[in-house]
Amino acid sequence: MKTYSAKQKDIEQRTWWVLDAAGRSMGRVATDAAKLLRGKHKPIFTPHVDTGDFVIIVNASRAVLTGNKGEERIYRHSGWPGALKSKSRAEELEARPEEAMRRVVRGMIPHNRLGDAIINKLKVYAGPDHPHQAQGPKVWNGPAESAGG
Repeated sequence: MKTYSAKQKDIEQRTWWVLDAAGRSMGRVATDAAKLLRGKHKPIFTPHVDTGDFVIIVNASRAVLTGNKGEERIYRHSGWPGALKSKSRAEELEARPEEAMRRVVRGMIPHNRLGDAIINKLKVYAGPDHPHQAQGPKVWNGPAESAGG
């Protein structure tokens, strides 16, 4: 029996999924998004090929940080001397919820060229509205939703 390895031509139409972050833990939403972006919910999943779908996260500003994660510091540096800046995760979620959610999801996908291509399929919005109605997105309710491919 041979191991199946998906090729780029084997990938059919990509599905658009909507995840609602309202009242849910930021990490739980991010793990669902990362799984859908990578394509791990599909039987044709291949680690070195982008087999994933598009993901739309709405209500990112209403995501919840559990435990002490709100006090955790996030550091960034511009490259200039003395330019190290930091803020807490709670401050970032309040000021820029789209970027805060994108940062968490980006940490859960590969840190290489494949990951750079995968993260472009993630669309994050602070409120409940998104401009992707034309793509016919489906609401993600868990793994039972994608049974059958």
